[in-house]
Amino acid sequence: MNPRDVLFFLCLAVLFVMIAGVLFHEDFGRWDSRSVANYYLERGAEETGSSNIVSSIVWDFRGFDTLGEETVLFTAAVGVFTVIIFGFRRRKR
Repeated sequence: MNPRDVLFFLCLAVLFVMIAGVLFHEDFGRWDSRSVANYYLERGAEETGSSNIVSSIVWDFRGFDTLGEETVLFTAAVGVFTVIIFGFRRRKR
């Protein structure tokens, strides 16, 4: 068996286990276990002083998480841009 095939099936198995773990978790889809969401909604406006609850959650409560997501998106955009640019240069040669 080709090592590439083994890696492919290993990735499929890991993906299946991850999806099954999320779907069969006892708290998946239950609203009574969302105490953090309730905290954000009840106290978000008064603690942050923001008039928009979505902005207060994204920028004040989850600031580092948002920074991480923006870093990943920026890195992906730079990667795609680099692949496109080097792909065009190769075709011209």
